[in-house]
Order: sequence, then structure tokens, then C-alpha cells
Amino acid sequence: MSRSPSRRNFLRAVGAGALAAGVPAAAKAASPPAEESMKPSTKARLFVGCCAYSFSKYMESGRMSMEDFILKGVELGVHGVDITTYWLKSTEPAYLAELRHFAYKNGMPFSGAAIGTNMCQPDPTKRAEELAKIKQWVDRTELLGASHLRVFGGELPPGASDEQGVQWVVETMKPACDYAATKGIILGIESHGGITSKASNIVEILRRLDSPYAGCNLDISNFPENPYPQIEACIPYATHTHVRDFYGEKKTPLDLDRVWQMFAKGGYKGYMSAEYEGEEDAMTGVPKLLAKIKPLCEKYSTA
Repeated sequence: MSRSPSRRNFLRAVGAGALAAGVPAAAKAASPPAEESMKPSTKARLFVGCCAYSFSKYMESGRMSMEDFILKGVELGVHGVDITTYWLKSTEPAYLAELRHFAYKNGMPFSGAAIGTNMCQPDPTKRAEELAKIKQWVDRTELLGASHLRVFGGELPPGASDEQGVQWVVETMKPACDYAATKGIILGIESHGGITSKASNIVEILRRLDSPYAGCNLDISNFPENPYPQIEACIPYATHTHVRDFYGEKKTPLDLDRVWQMFAKGGYKGYMSAEYEGEEDAMTGVPKLLAKIKPLCEKYSTA
């Protein structure tokens, strides 16, 4: 499963660093550097982020708006916020422009936007519908001023093989990446169960796509077994990272220091975004998770 050094270096340069709203974004480069002298730095740059999903119970109940979440990000001292789009009050261009302006005025970049998709569809018509949805959200992500859009691979239908699932995702995601490239936006397929529950499937999808506008939204907690080698396999493709401090149904604790060492070794540049999903109330649970993330980002950032 080899891939070209130029693509690998470009992905590392991009990292999850879709640093929008005033923060320089390597992801906005139209193509990888051609000159040897322009090779990206191998030094890691790890930014503290937070996903709106961390406050899902507050969002679902209406107790928190996306504007409230942006202000909460300021209060928590993160470098950027990931907009889980399920709870946007509107998707009209005027509102998205207002939200972008609100974030900018509060000094809060968007690390990206996140949508739910199911590209693992045997029916070509349904795959076409997923493609249209992604394109629509690429346009909306551009309006938000973000440079990264999280997508899901989806669940394998009963009786389908991994190979079939991988091919369905590739057939859907390839034209989506081509379209996203025209906007300077990277599509990050998340490690999120189903076809993406195995690192090998994620890597194979990205190998076949072979696009600098495709990457892995690496959720470090979503590999149900033996997570460390799977996380490590995905780091060269990582364009954004979601962080919990456990994995699997038994919520086995993750050794976050070990994980951060791997990201540093891989020269990752981008966000390490808290995606809290614990039993404790998010208002106290999220700060505790960020209290683990912040010192690790400071410890292992080498640039």
C-alpha cells in the first residue's frame, strides 16, 4: 500500500491544520510544493481544539447555540472549534456568513465542519445522493471560512465485503474531493465504525483516492481493539484529530502521552480536538479533558 512521497509530505504539511478565520492554513495550497527546497517541515505543530459535539446534550436541548459554543471555546482557551453542523440554526448563506463573522470577532478559528454521511451504498443512486450532499456542504464550509470537512464512510450492508465497501466509498469520495479541491477544502473521512472501523480500510480508501484533498479525520478512540498501531497507521493521513481518553465498549483508558508521541514523531500539524462523551456533565467534563490535552500539545509541539 505505497503512496508517493510528495503526497505523504503534503498531507503531513496540511495535517488537520485547516486553520480558518485568520489563522494561516497549509490546506489552502492548490498543490504540493514542486521544489525540493520547499519540502514542508517535519516538526510537529499541535493545536488545542474542541468539537461542538462535546456539548451535544446542551445543543440538542436548545440550552446552547453555536454562538454560545464559540464563546465557550474562548472561555476554555482553545485554539479552534470544530462545528458539528447538526445543530446549526440555519444553513442559509446569510446566517453562515454571520457565524463566520461572529467567530472572527471573538478570535476563534474554525478547525473544520462535520457532517454525517453514508457512502457505503450498493445503490448508485444513493451514492449519487451522498455525493450531492457532500458538495453542498463543501459550499457551506467555504462560506464558514473553514478548510476541512469531516465525512463518514458508513456501515457495511449485510453480506457486503470490506472490498466492496471500500470501492463504494472511493467511487463517491473521488468526485467529492475533485470538487472540494476547487474550494481549497480537504475532506477528512473519520475513523468511525462500519467500513472505517479498521485502519487498513481507511488507508486503502485514501491510497486509491490519491488526492491531497482527502485525509483522515482521526478519532483516536474509535478503534474498538488494539488502537495504538491503528492510530499510528493513520497519522500520515491525518487532517484533523478527535480526542477522547478511552476506547472500546468497556471504555478502556487511552495512554494519551503515548498517542501524542506518535503524532509528534509523524510530524503532524493540526488540531487535537476534544470530543467529550463521558458520563459527567460536559460543563465540568470538557475542561477536565482539555486539561489533559493542553499540556500534551505544549509538550510535543516542536515548532
